[in-house]
Amino acid sequence: MKTSIRRATLDDLDALTPLFDAYRGFYEQRSEPELARDFLQARLQRGESVIFLGHIDNTPAGFTQLYPMFSSVRATRIWILNDLFVAPEARRHGVAQGLLQAAADFARADGAARLELETTPDNLTAQALYRAQGWQAFDDTLRFRLPLVD
Repeated sequence: MKTSIRRATLDDLDALTPLFDAYRGFYEQRSEPELARDFLQARLQRGESVIFLGHIDNTPAGFTQLYPMFSSVRATRIWILNDLFVAPEARRHGVAQGLLQAAADFARADGAARLELETTPDNLTAQALYRAQGWQAFDDTLRFRLPLVD
């Protein structure tokens, strides 16, 4: 099996949409392929995110989506790795590692100070993957949120 990773474009919407819809399903959102497609299309058209798409033998297998953020204190860019998903049948073939590496390579080339991500405390598989790829847990701040919609 050959794994390949590349930056996604608008031409990849048909490949990305079912993966993104399945990702949302993993987080207990109902399947809404049209919503998934519209969301991805808007991010790509507006340049609001960077998406990497992974394939196994030319079959779409996973993706990661990065969002830009800035550190005012460090006066530099930070990238948030907000989404990472590999289709269940494609797991354990190096797709996730390839996507993480592509994200890190991109952020370094962009001059970013760091990549950040967040995962749930019970997602031990993802945590093990991140640690194996050199990611470090940090908790030197308290995170707060202000819900604006239900």
